Amino acid sequence: MGRRAATKRQKAQAAFDASNFFEEGAARETQLYAIPGGGWNPADEGKPKRVQPAHGERPQRYQKTVKPRSENQARLMEALDEKSLVFAIGPAGTGKTYLAICKAVEALQKGDVARIILSRPAVEAGEQIGYLPGAMEDKLAPYLRPLYDALSDRLSPQQLKHMMAEGLIEIAPIGFMRGRTLNNAYVVIDEAQNCTYTQIKMLLTRLGWHSTMVVTGDPAQSDLLPELSGLATAAERLDKLDGAAVVRLEGQDVVRHPLVAEMLDVL
Repeated sequence: MGRRAATKRQKAQAAFDASNFFEEGAARETQLYAIPGGGWNPADEGKPKRVQPAHGERPQRYQKTVKPRSENQARLMEALDEKSLVFAIGPAGTGKTYLAICKAVEALQKGDVARIILSRPAVEAGEQIGYLPGAMEDKLAPYLRPLYDALSDRLSPQQLKHMMAEGLIEIAPIGFMRGRTLNNAYVVIDEAQNCTYTQIKMLLTRLGWHSTMVVTGDPAQSDLLPELSGLATAAERLDKLDGAAVVRLEGQDVVRHPLVAEMLDVL
């Protein structure tokens, strides 16, 4: 209790160092915490439940070097390094969300930001969220799962679990963002084509000091009526700002199965 109380005091004093979660052989790597308020955890699926790693086993490292695989991806990564607001617009499989989360984890590791905030709309595509089992966090988990998948490719399950428990990584639906000011944070808004113009305006105005915001989406795959989606309109209007960048990816930037790019040309 004493050590956890000291950690909370450090966070309150803005003295919390995220590098502790990335140090080789850190003691925290062997402890498991549950995400507060929810019965589901991204580190629980497909993993044997143990408190300590097996004898002689070292925690898996996820410090991979990410390189662009196309010219547009290189432009996106450059914009993520230089701009405070970036729109990444393009079809499925072009690496929009993955590159944004990689840059967010990299910024947290370097100490450039104090936290990562990931958000996406929980838009029902025929299903009723109220009929899903569990508490609110459990009902929202399927909508937020793609973000967990991207994080899991950059962080070990233990690291992800610890950092979410400590508040260094926060995943929240769009509706929970109103009224907040996001200082010293790396903010990724995913699936923004399912946000109305009013929602996108609300999200963009959350940007605080020393923060970066990335908005990703594909206007062609909106679950809203075409006239309700505000992504394309917001990107067009903000493209002229010096502190913002709009990067448009295309079919040749798809990094999934080659058939995906071919399908995009005929569907």
